[in-house]
Amino acid sequence: MKRDSIRMGVDIGGTFTDVVLECHGQRVSTKVLTTYAAPEDAILEGMRQVCDRAGIVPADIHQIIHGTTLATNALIERRGAKTALITTEGFRDVIEMRTESRFEQYDLNLELPEPLLPRQMRLTLRERVDAGGNVLIPLDRAEVEALADRIAAMGVESVAVGLLHSYLNDTHERMIRDVLAERLADVTVSLSCEVSPQMREYERFNTTVANAYIKPLMKSYLGRLRGRLAEQGAECPVFLMHSGGGIISLESAAEFPVRLVESGPAGGAVFAADIAARHGLDRVLSFDMGGTTAKICLIRDRTPKTARVFEVARTYRFKKGSGMPISIPVIDMVEIGAGGGSLAHVDAMRQIRVGPESAGSEPGPACYGRGGDRPAVTDADLTLGRLDPEGFAGGSIRLSPEASIGTLTRVLGEPLDMDATEAAFGLAEVVDENMANAARVHAVENGEDLAGYTMIAFGGAAPLHAGRLCEKLGIDRLLVPPGAGVGSAIGFLRAPFSFEATRSVYMRLSDFDPDAIKALLSDLRDEATGFVRTCDADSEILSEFKVYMRYTGQGWEIPVTLTEAQAMAPDAASFLALFEADYARLFSRTVAGLDVEITVWSVNATTPPETVARIEPVGAGEPARSTAQRSLFDPALARRVDATVIARAGLTDGDTVEGPAAITEDETTIIVPSSRCALRQSDGCIDITRKDAP
Repeated sequence: MKRDSIRMGVDIGGTFTDVVLECHGQRVSTKVLTTYAAPEDAILEGMRQVCDRAGIVPADIHQIIHGTTLATNALIERRGAKTALITTEGFRDVIEMRTESRFEQYDLNLELPEPLLPRQMRLTLRERVDAGGNVLIPLDRAEVEALADRIAAMGVESVAVGLLHSYLNDTHERMIRDVLAERLADVTVSLSCEVSPQMREYERFNTTVANAYIKPLMKSYLGRLRGRLAEQGAECPVFLMHSGGGIISLESAAEFPVRLVESGPAGGAVFAADIAARHGLDRVLSFDMGGTTAKICLIRDRTPKTARVFEVARTYRFKKGSGMPISIPVIDMVEIGAGGGSLAHVDAMRQIRVGPESAGSEPGPACYGRGGDRPAVTDADLTLGRLDPEGFAGGSIRLSPEASIGTLTRVLGEPLDMDATEAAFGLAEVVDENMANAARVHAVENGEDLAGYTMIAFGGAAPLHAGRLCEKLGIDRLLVPPGAGVGSAIGFLRAPFSFEATRSVYMRLSDFDPDAIKALLSDLRDEATGFVRTCDADSEILSEFKVYMRYTGQGWEIPVTLTEAQAMAPDAASFLALFEADYARLFSRTVAGLDVEITVWSVNATTPPETVARIEPVGAGEPARSTAQRSLFDPALARRVDATVIARAGLTDGDTVEGPAAITEDETTIIVPSSRCALRQSDGCIDITRKDAP
């Protein structure tokens, strides 16, 4: 896409829909309340607003890139299509038995989450493929036809097909699809050999079921969106952000909607990585806090950390193991129910609890005046002086301090004998400590020490809480980039076109087969490149090769990156050296005397990343001129302080702001605690550092 093209990024969140338009070197953005019944309505309203402000019409837009939480919400709320699973005889209950592990060891009343499909919707066929891909029991086509007639009578809208070892031999799954296409033309079908061709039946079957469950919903939504955009004159190509941090075509997204479940947060990580590259930062903690959730991601060497499996819809205090595992390429991040709309209550132990339930946009926090009657994080922020009731969302939403004070007093204050300010202080500290704990655990799990990291904060609520989070985590530096309130949508416009193809083929280094490896990686490269070509017919396409390796007997693998030369001329000694170097970096040692095995092979095809220019840091200049003052509660001091109020738009390069202060803009507010000072960098970033830091 040419640099002078007009592009629009759209991020549908739980509370707001963010729309960003980049037009002839200028950026225009807006936030519109998400319309749950018809999400495309908010997109069209946001598009109208940004086009009017940019002086263009929708027909002038050359490209739209979209990320959404609709797929995630459908899984969490279990409002997908009526779906059936077809699997191998004897494996009907895999998605209910899970891995038989307990995610909370000492809870005697532990209840495991229910599978997406009840038992009567899980059907079996007599067939069998062994672990080498050889057919032990052939599939009888007549049996498939009889099962198709049975499915038709059940009124099923979508079918997931997951057979044993189909990632090695997919002939039986494809036969089932052919029969279903002949007899059930209106039923969508998802094959595990296409959705997630990897070992581990529970994760693979669950991913395929999730894809089938949301496929009709997402296909219908994406079709409606394209039609409604065309009606407004925007007949340009529409692309979707996927969970791995790249962009895929609308057609691919409709076929594999499970790849969209983390599309919004992935855009935020791409945005943070872009800022890190511009500032030359190698260790960054990305902090994205919106209306419903907060997302934390580690970025090393300007690249977000990735994973192959993540969980959605955790049901037990967001505890690992309590959700549905989705086995797809994804940017690795921790997500907790802590957003501006997260609701608070007092539990049986007389403790304040926040989230995961959220007020969303309907009715929203109490201060929105739309019927919300429980205190949310936004109500606490307003009561503590962090928000201007007249300037929220650029003045489009007038907040009611009285409503916030009333609900904080009634729900939290009276049971705990607190006034509204104390209740708001308690609520804010609980949510900030929840986020800080999540960041600490995520860092420890990845062998990192956050003390040397720089935080990059974005999302509508993150700049309100990031300063306090840095105090809790011992992080000395915080960057809040321009457009922070719509950071994920900006990230969509920075992401490359990409698609990652994976396959499970088990091989020990002692049985290393260079020819088979080269052929496998070449096939994966062709598959991934083919998907990218559906989005971009002209650009150069780069290939990134990974193998997932472990010592024999271990349960999980670590990713090992290969160069193209290493992938196309495989050598066992080179693979071992790479694995041992990465293993030692992660665990500080290697294990002598054990064979090493490879379980998963991966190729990510991507267009070249945008070249970014390093910014030159500016020195501290004159103090910025304050436009007003307000009473701001500083949690580190546990009291109210007089804070200066400064409009971000009035800051110039080198301007400094001493905390306590509030730096205001239309889409968010940056709170500078008493312990910090701020400096405007040459790219517009607000650079916040500890006052006594070197």
